[in-house]
Amino acid sequence: MNFGLRELFFVLVLLAMPLSSYWFVFRAQNEEITQAKKEIEQKELMLNKLARATSQTADLERANREMAEGIQRIESRLPNDKEVDVILDQVAALARESKLELPRIKALKPLKSATYMEQPLEMSVSGDFDDFYNFLLRLEQLDRITRVPDMTIERSKDEDGSMEARFTLSIYFQPETKGAP
Repeated sequence: MNFGLRELFFVLVLLAMPLSSYWFVFRAQNEEITQAKKEIEQKELMLNKLARATSQTADLERANREMAEGIQRIESRLPNDKEVDVILDQVAALARESKLELPRIKALKPLKSATYMEQPLEMSVSGDFDDFYNFLLRLEQLDRITRVPDMTIERSKDEDGSMEARFTLSIYFQPETKGAP
């Protein structure tokens, strides 16, 4: 076999074909594939962030619903200003049922508390301490929202177990003009 210039040129052309095809075709495609993979990774990261944000949105919606239900439950326990007298009658009845004397109830000026009103009542009761304790337990079980911000209790000097208590009972209520500007 005679290996000459023509054969050498043919071998070089044969070797140049795969090298040139790699250089001009496959290398460019590999760069495009690498770029496409980077874009896919970036988009997957964005999708993961979006999925997390979406799951938090569902949790926030559920939490907002629960908060709205809680507010509605609390508001259902708030009487309107016309029902404050009914609650006052209930408190007086509780005192009588607990065998307490209720010589004095003085309504103070209503106070604004957020979007609701607070009606403080200065009360004075006397009787047996156990009956007073029973009165407080029953007062706590009322359907309406009340609180006792201050209280003083004094033992009676003439009888054993007898006492006199002075306290402020606050009743929360919704004013009639709540939605008015």
